[in-house]
Amino acid sequence: MTSTSPDLGHTLLQRLDEAARCSEPGPGVTRLFCSPQHREVLEVIADWMRIAGLTPELDAAGNLVGRSDRALAGEPTLIMGSHQDTVVEGGKYDGMLGVALPILALEQLRREGHELPYGVEVVAFGDEEGTRFQSTLIGSRALAGNFDHDCLAATDAQGVTVKEAIEAFGGDPSAIASLARSRDRVLGYVEVHIEQGPVLEKRNHALGVVTALTGIERHRVQVSGNAGHAGTTPMEGRRDALVGAAEMILEANRVLHATEDFVGVVGKLDVRPNAVNVIPSEVNFTLELRSPSTEVRARGRETILEALAAIAGRYDLELHTEQTYSAEAVDCAPWLINALQQACERTGEAAEPLFSGAGHDGLAMCELTDIGMLFVRCRDGLSHHPDEAITAADGDAATRVLMQFLLDLEVPGFR
Repeated sequence: MTSTSPDLGHTLLQRLDEAARCSEPGPGVTRLFCSPQHREVLEVIADWMRIAGLTPELDAAGNLVGRSDRALAGEPTLIMGSHQDTVVEGGKYDGMLGVALPILALEQLRREGHELPYGVEVVAFGDEEGTRFQSTLIGSRALAGNFDHDCLAATDAQGVTVKEAIEAFGGDPSAIASLARSRDRVLGYVEVHIEQGPVLEKRNHALGVVTALTGIERHRVQVSGNAGHAGTTPMEGRRDALVGAAEMILEANRVLHATEDFVGVVGKLDVRPNAVNVIPSEVNFTLELRSPSTEVRARGRETILEALAAIAGRYDLELHTEQTYSAEAVDCAPWLINALQQACERTGEAAEPLFSGAGHDGLAMCELTDIGMLFVRCRDGLSHHPDEAITAADGDAATRVLMQFLLDLEVPGFR
């Protein structure tokens, strides 16, 4: 099934361009969970699904699920997909590639007259990035049966709760528990995603087969002091929340730099009252930590939190920290790794083994079933940025590898 031209890749990029137009105004793509842009892109995806022979349905958690006839009949089913939501001013390919590509692969298999001997679902998960709300993996946790109903109370910047947003979108929070898939009917979960790193590009390989996904945790940090007139309050004795928070952020960065296999970021900062001539009284910021090692992440977290408390004490500030999200590192299933590697080899592509430093819906789905993942080379390793890009040739290669994988799929205990 080796490709001689990137025809499928061009179609793929055209569809991803189409989806990217479902965005808030501004640079890149901004498409938040349960937003008008989310609703708009689901109409586009639903049309793709119908062309591929899938029946689309919006579920209670805001996921769009496309099912083949065998899946609708309750036969053993392979789940594929990724997320449709983006970070603010993100790119066209993060998440959406893993929605558009499997649909295109199924469409092409149908066009060539192939009928898969098992059911297939393709899912456009509603929320993975956690951009609008501090919770994340809402859609995939619902399918995996590990949905945390406490997250329904989380609010966005306008005070809208997850529960209210899902209801307004046409979902049903009270029915989310019923979305959990039955383990004995799910064959596995496979996701295609841009690498979000430079390894494939450096090695001149189009594709990589993922071996494991990183562990991630997120914290909300609140630093409180006293507001005051910036011109009349003496420097000595000021309780400036921003000065303290700035030192905390620098210290967290120092710990991260000093610790192997440990990365993190303070990605969001809110200063109050945020006025040019007022001493900041409160700063809220997020702290995200990642490591493939649970032990490294736990030690690093404790070191950082202890340092934050010491800095707060030095500046006479109040400190409140809250962990808002946690997911442990998970391994991809050896049989799926092997099947994806064989599909690469049969289509003439190198099967580069890679560890994923990013989190994906597989972090939730692994509690339901075995997971596998295929990476696609991205230019300059860039992601979460308007300039992220893949080539039509690499998109074609990934589509044909997934087609070969689907044709050759042999599941332990099945067939």
